[in-house]
Amino acid sequence: MGTATKARTRDIYAFAFYVTLLLIFGKPASAQFRYSIPEELKEGTVVGNVAKDLGLDITSLTDRRFRVVSGSEDAIFDVNQNNGALYVHKHIDREELCQGSGACLMELKILVENPLEIHYVVVEITDVNDHSPSFPEKEQIFEIAEHTLPGKRFQLHTARDPDAGINSIRTYTLTTNEHFEVNIRQSDAGKIPFLVLKKALDREQKDKHSLLVTAVDGGKPQRSGTLNVSIIVLDSNDNRPMFSQEIFQISIQENVPAGTLIFRMNATDLDQGSNGEVEYILGKTLSGKVYDIFELNKLTGEIRVKGVVDYEENDAYELDVEASDKGTPPLTGECRVIIKIKDVNDNPPEIEVTSLSNTVSEDSKPGTVIALLSVKDKDSGVNGKIISHISNDVPFELKPTYKENTYSVVTKGFLDREEVSHYEITIKATDCGEPPLTTFKTVSIQISDENDNSPHFELTPLDFYLVENNVAGKSIFSVSARDNDLNDNAAISYHIAREGSQNDMTSFLNVNSENGQITALKSFDFETLKTFRFQVVATDSGTPPLSSNVTVNVFILDQNDNAPVILYPVSSNGSAEGVEEIPRNVNAGHLVTKVRAYDADIGYNGWLLFSLQEVSDHSLFGLDRYTGQIRTLRSFTETDEAEHKLLILVKDNGNVSLSATATVIVKVVEPKEAFAASDVKSAAKEDEGNDVTFYLMITLGSVSVLFLISIIVLIAMQCSKTTDYTSKYLQEPNYDGTLCHSIQYRSGDKRYMLVGPRMSIGSTVAPGSHANTLVLPDRRRASTEVRL
Repeated sequence: MGTATKARTRDIYAFAFYVTLLLIFGKPASAQFRYSIPEELKEGTVVGNVAKDLGLDITSLTDRRFRVVSGSEDAIFDVNQNNGALYVHKHIDREELCQGSGACLMELKILVENPLEIHYVVVEITDVNDHSPSFPEKEQIFEIAEHTLPGKRFQLHTARDPDAGINSIRTYTLTTNEHFEVNIRQSDAGKIPFLVLKKALDREQKDKHSLLVTAVDGGKPQRSGTLNVSIIVLDSNDNRPMFSQEIFQISIQENVPAGTLIFRMNATDLDQGSNGEVEYILGKTLSGKVYDIFELNKLTGEIRVKGVVDYEENDAYELDVEASDKGTPPLTGECRVIIKIKDVNDNPPEIEVTSLSNTVSEDSKPGTVIALLSVKDKDSGVNGKIISHISNDVPFELKPTYKENTYSVVTKGFLDREEVSHYEITIKATDCGEPPLTTFKTVSIQISDENDNSPHFELTPLDFYLVENNVAGKSIFSVSARDNDLNDNAAISYHIAREGSQNDMTSFLNVNSENGQITALKSFDFETLKTFRFQVVATDSGTPPLSSNVTVNVFILDQNDNAPVILYPVSSNGSAEGVEEIPRNVNAGHLVTKVRAYDADIGYNGWLLFSLQEVSDHSLFGLDRYTGQIRTLRSFTETDEAEHKLLILVKDNGNVSLSATATVIVKVVEPKEAFAASDVKSAAKEDEGNDVTFYLMITLGSVSVLFLISIIVLIAMQCSKTTDYTSKYLQEPNYDGTLCHSIQYRSGDKRYMLVGPRMSIGSTVAPGSHANTLVLPDRRRASTEVRL
């Protein structure tokens, strides 16, 4: 039977005895005491004195007895029955008595006799670090593949320490190494150690590792236990192919031919066999263009040009190259190949117009910016250096801005749309490469109009010829001005400058403001008005409007609207009839009489022709066609009649001739009678001739005054021009009694003459001229013309 069993038996008996005493003597007095002792006390060591703690006088305890009645006092504690001292009876093994880390308490019942008392004593046995940690095995072996990743955990044997509290296991330590470390996990069962791989193993460097794990408690002094750990490294494909450097840099020129070898890769693998055989591939994360431009031989590692290498598209390429062995699993090594492209001058400059004013006002000042442009060249260095200028002759120039290769196109002079309305500006950009490349850019500029030009007439003054008897209210002619501006600036309106006088001819004129058509509000009569002038003002619609005027000279042209007037014989009762007596003995060529007539028209319209309409004897009398003189054609005979009637027709030379008739009765008398009648008639004719001469002088004077005014006006107009001839009035030298007119003048490069009944020798009549205007032969010009 074990000690624990005996103790329990004794406790049972003591308790039964104590209960019996209670039944006999009643409830005894009791007290409770607590003692704390370390487990290392030796046998016989006094734990405490119960009698003294109860306050009993130790010297008078001769009749009292003390003893332990319960607990395990027979094994560990006992009490001196005479003096009540509690002492260690045998060796104390706390780990055997109390397993675990909690408090180790022993409860004792002390029975005191005479009188009978029972007291309770609790003894706490404190732990002493009297045990060292121990592992269940002395050595532990692990087989770990060298490709095992760091962080892998391997559980170690757990050490045990019977001590409790601070004297139990506190930590685990590992001999210093670069590959492993110890990690402790706390659990209900205690601290569990793990071996953690902190750095990958390399069988090629070391195939076995020996470690020592130490379990340390917290006592003082500390106690420890050790565990030998052996690590066997299993071989694997743990050497990846290696390049001599991580980054390779090479340079090639752009446009190198396809198939050109530019680089050879070389990677090494420390493994043997298939683990050391290397293949090369391009990284899968590269852009698609790289695969189109370069190719890599998977066995030799040669990099060759496959496509077009263009510096301007990309000046550098980065190729990620992987070298892979044939192990299981295969391992790879990486490097980067940086291919720098050298520029070749294969790109001409580029000109970009960033801002453009397509329309520029002609009043823009020099220096006005009309466009912004930039030039660039995809090439680099000298090949990308650009020189720019305007190559054609235009009033514009390039000026550099604050930013390189950026220019402004500005005006360098004044613009005039009327001279040049559109410019093509050619910009030339040339790089500095070898050979240099050039680009041209053409910019179109429209010059917008400003109202800087006044309307102008082609001729000034303007001469117009108007046939008399025009229809009132109808257009008689038109004026036209030009304006070199555009649109509203060139939209011209016309008006007549009015002088304000009621007798002013402009009051009878009106002008269409839009087309310049001039309308006469009255009919003009050449015989009343030969010429007049006025001014027309042309005004544009610009802002502000500009205007100019022109003097218009109007010459009234004669129309055959006046019939000849017979001056002699004198008209009476609506007819002209005269009687002439001549001697019978006159010879041939004798002037019988002269028919005199006047036509208010001029030129051909006033040129009178005489003809015999009726005559009794055509062989006896003759009539001069131009002078109206009647002469005898032969001498009279005895058989000739004594009285002859001559009907003379006087007509002008108009297109539609107007005429008048005169009757002359010629009486043939004997010579004596003729002389007597001659005297009487001479007196009568003298008186009559004086009256006719007076009226003729008045008429000629009036006509002369009118023509003199016209001559002065024409001379003044012609003197204001640069002409070859000065306008003149030429008096007909052959005037012989019949009124006639002869006016010579010049307008522009044409020379005109208005003629009467007699024309100068060498004059010509222009067809369709209304027969009143002649063109004199110009000695310096071959052509002649009539202007209407």
